[in-house]
Amino acid sequence: MSDLLWLELSVVLWFVYLFTQILTSRAEFGDAWLFTPRDESPAPKGLACGRARRALANYLENYAPFIAVDLALIATQHAGGYGPAIWVIARFLYLPAYVLGWLYLRTALWGIAIIGLLMMLARLAGY
Repeated sequence: MSDLLWLELSVVLWFVYLFTQILTSRAEFGDAWLFTPRDESPAPKGLACGRARRALANYLENYAPFIAVDLALIATQHAGGYGPAIWVIARFLYLPAYVLGWLYLRTALWGIAIIGLLMMLARLAGY
């Protein structure tokens, strides 16, 4: 698959993270809370809600470098190899691992995604 397709799939994955966070927040705080400006956001009481929030924040922290490198690969017409696929698949598996509290697997999947990103950087550098 092309680097552009992996970039598109990463946006779909962002929606998966976002809606997971929305649905767990809705389950915990109710529909009315979703329409507030969240000036004072209550601390999550349930595990899933807090984990979904942190998973989304972690995705966003790691998403900017992925977008930058993938766009650079596309712009320079370098092929990202398996790097983009590894990043997207690892990040896809990371969400349930985080929400369900799978300690070591969650960390391993984060590391695998970083390896995918490093593979992309290496391809961009011409290796």
